[in-house]
Amino acid sequence: MTHPIHDNRRPARWPALPAAVLLAACLPWGSAQAQGKTIYIGMNGGTMEKTYTEHVFPEFTKQTGAQVVVVPGTSSDILAKAQAARDKPQIHVMFLDDGIMYRAIGMGLCQKQRASAHLNDLYPAARFKDDMASGVSLGMTGLVYNKKMFTEKGWAAPTSWMDLADPKYKGKVVFQSMPSSSFGLHGFLMFNRIQGGTDSNVEPGFNAWAKTIGPNVVEYIPNSSKISEMVQTGEAALFPMTPTAAENMKDKGIPVEYAQPKEGSVVLIVGQCVIANNSEPELAQKLAEFLLSPKAQAAALQHGNQQPTNAKTQATGDGAAQLARMKEWMKTAVTVDWNAINANRPAWNQRWNRSIER
Repeated sequence: MTHPIHDNRRPARWPALPAAVLLAACLPWGSAQAQGKTIYIGMNGGTMEKTYTEHVFPEFTKQTGAQVVVVPGTSSDILAKAQAARDKPQIHVMFLDDGIMYRAIGMGLCQKQRASAHLNDLYPAARFKDDMASGVSLGMTGLVYNKKMFTEKGWAAPTSWMDLADPKYKGKVVFQSMPSSSFGLHGFLMFNRIQGGTDSNVEPGFNAWAKTIGPNVVEYIPNSSKISEMVQTGEAALFPMTPTAAENMKDKGIPVEYAQPKEGSVVLIVGQCVIANNSEPELAQKLAEFLLSPKAQAAALQHGNQQPTNAKTQATGDGAAQLARMKEWMKTAVTVDWNAINANRPAWNQRWNRSIER
């Protein structure tokens, strides 16, 4: 038998290369090492997971060859997973609402995000202290209402957090549970401020609840997943929520509108952090940096109404209109004192469960 290399009767043939090898050869310099690797990210399921999985992560895979897999859950769920596996993390990057992110940082679950141009381009509110986390989506908690119901009943759009206490909404207000939802916490804190309280003194809010908003609440829910159904069945007229969540509901044909309360909305940033001691620190840092890029954030805005935190993000059409509205609402948005809140929140949660959701 003649060896192919020395066979003069036909040209030499190289063995067929696996597709993965060919892909790696086309990847940017340094990314071939990531080929075939999988990186896990904790974030909300539903619309957010679908948006990032279908429209954002594929570009990262194209650039690095690494697959990104979502571990879905609420911020509280993801934090609990990270805390339980802190000695051997199963997740590399996690998305958390800002208040819970501060708790994660305090627990030592996050590592510093490395310097990058994209990090420098963030709005100041989206840059966490010492760059232990960074904002990937900018939002605010205000009021969202059932437009179909309001139109049928001839009700004007809500204008104040105190509208939640208007007797005409009796049995039609849905409120997210404060212990498990940033929306519920924000709504309660704004009500508390109107009653004369502060982020460290919630006595006025707790004392006034039973005679104001309490009688109007049809149900306290752990998160917002039920609200779409409750709007469609006519159970829900009014509830705390973000413009982003309202837009996602509207995209599904659910008749809701966002209203900015005159007292202001509450800034809500979805933050990301690279998990400390994770098994792929370099790749995790690359993903965190990529998610701050204008390209990634423009895709998240276009396909999932995620409002960008990078000031250089460009948008067209409805995305541009959303950006303009968000900038207008941000003029009256307020921030809360997370240090005071997190120091007192366990006691508040117990009191809420005992006196409000009993």
